Amino acid sequence: MTQQKLEIPAAAGLQEAAGPVAPTPAALSALRPLGLDRVRLGAEGLLGRWRRRNAERTLPHCVDNLHAYGNLGNLRAAAGEDGHDFAGMWFADSDVHKTLEAAAWQLATSPRDAGLRSFVESTTALLARAQQADGYLNSYFTVVAPDERWRKPEWSHELYCAGHLIQAAVAAGRTGASPALVTVARRFADLLVERFGPDGVEEVCGHPEIETALAELYRLTGHRPYLDLARRFLDLRGRGLLGHGRFGSRYYQDHQPVREVREVAGHAVRQLYLLAGMVDVAVETGDLTLLDAAERLWADAFHTRTYVTGAHGSRHREEAYGDPYELPPDRAYGETCAAIASFQWNWRLLLATGRARYADEMERVLYNAFAAAVSRDGRRFFYSNPLQVRTGHASGGEEAAARRLPWYSCACCPPNIARLMASLPGYLATADDGGLQIHLYGDASLEAPRGRRVEMRTDYPWHGRVELEVAEPGGDGGAWTLALRVPAWCDTYAVSVGGEPVRVPARDGYVRLTRAWTAGTVVVLDLDMPVRQVTAHPRVDAVRGCVALARGPLVYCLEQADLPPGTILEDVRLDLAAPITAGHREDLPDIPVVITAKGLVAHTGESLYAAGAGRERTGPPLTLTAVPYFLWGNRSEGPMRVWIPVAAAG
Repeated sequence: MTQQKLEIPAAAGLQEAAGPVAPTPAALSALRPLGLDRVRLGAEGLLGRWRRRNAERTLPHCVDNLHAYGNLGNLRAAAGEDGHDFAGMWFADSDVHKTLEAAAWQLATSPRDAGLRSFVESTTALLARAQQADGYLNSYFTVVAPDERWRKPEWSHELYCAGHLIQAAVAAGRTGASPALVTVARRFADLLVERFGPDGVEEVCGHPEIETALAELYRLTGHRPYLDLARRFLDLRGRGLLGHGRFGSRYYQDHQPVREVREVAGHAVRQLYLLAGMVDVAVETGDLTLLDAAERLWADAFHTRTYVTGAHGSRHREEAYGDPYELPPDRAYGETCAAIASFQWNWRLLLATGRARYADEMERVLYNAFAAAVSRDGRRFFYSNPLQVRTGHASGGEEAAARRLPWYSCACCPPNIARLMASLPGYLATADDGGLQIHLYGDASLEAPRGRRVEMRTDYPWHGRVELEVAEPGGDGGAWTLALRVPAWCDTYAVSVGGEPVRVPARDGYVRLTRAWTAGTVVVLDLDMPVRQVTAHPRVDAVRGCVALARGPLVYCLEQADLPPGTILEDVRLDLAAPITAGHREDLPDIPVVITAKGLVAHTGESLYAAGAGRERTGPPLTLTAVPYFLWGNRSEGPMRVWIPVAAAG
């Protein structure tokens, strides 16, 4: 097999450090992302602190555990360098690839990090040594089951692992972190084209991921067969090629052709990765039926099967979506990888359509379902993310733990957290010749085309004031548009330019300010952030009679740690007749804004069941403190709930 020359589309116009999604100029995309190196997160803002924590703690922690748990040893065994017994899951290589991707994105803005660069270089060299002569690269099927190669697509994760290798290579190629990793990934991708391409084997992977990876490799290289293979995998899905398996074809999203399916189904992460690939292929091939299908499934997922935190997946069995409105808070699966996949899918839909609802969803999942998954020290993680932990909860294994763990036997989530957080600057804004569009707010410096630079200063999400200074308006002096998203949760906002109030109605979710800007002009967007009492759709039986408290993009929760001794969280009722306020509590210095409300303690007796409806008896009132959901479980292990029962009136 001959290695294809590395080709970059001549008209791409991409920055050297383009981010995770970089549509080609020919793509049907409404928006174009800023390069990863064009957005600098401020050191003191929440997003900047998260990313610094990721670089200093989470990423090194992942690297250490790849050594400790044998992932890198598996590759050394595949290279014939030691007698290491295979360790971990059969798809353990994917954790190496995700950590490599994270390191490459981090190097885009930290090029002098010698530790990360050494990890990328040494691991890439190891992958090259473990790669077989035909380009195949998978340590499990090299060391443990060489005769099973390509034999069990419903189970093997071979293409899934290949997809994560390719995404690591895309990151390495776009940041310049490792051209050698691009070579390794392309050798494998060329093998996939040879085996599965036109007139090749008709097969799909039981765990989608390869589709979006191949589309992005095409965007990096301009080599069309990669995109064609991604489309072929989508076209083949839904023919039942994977068989029924243990959980049925819906589990693999192989029950119906992707353009015809009407509901999200099966394993949530697989479904969301598949949808991301659908959008990538749709915009690069002009396949509007594929894009329409992705948007139709978005409506089903977010109108009937998504938690208030943005989490996906209500069933531990199959790690799957449930029925419409089946959203039990205490049994929520809400896998961290699903939150990450949702963020990535919504970004692709935002780029494709420009619709604010996708940015709204990115914000919700980022600050809630995703952020909750990592501890404040960056070294402990949730696999599943429940919205309630009961008194006396007994953890049902790693995936149902009520506390964050340092690592998992199936460690897909920690390195996935690392790669999203490392690439976070690439998701804040888009730009074109007509101006700059800001979708996520944070302390940051943004460089747009034509020499335009905007400094964004804000204490978001704690406060709604966003200050934007046009530091450099661009050399031509012409008019351009600054577009600022007004989140769907915000009912009242104010805008000023140069200290003068302006009345600009939001159109399609964005305030658009067009003028010939001068250096030093300051724009202020003030988003009102009252406490909101959120109620669920009446069909969500599990939380009927409850409310969730939210402020800005943050969902809040009650924790046992904030209740008087002897009070059982399940007995607490929220008094909606009393004021609910937001403020700071001196004994919680690390939480800038808490919500304070009044509550009652219900006395329900000891009988599990009793005749008649009977009204609960309540004790004296108590003060309730709600903290951001993403911070729960950092002080002590114990009960928690997002949905709070409301005290009966009168």
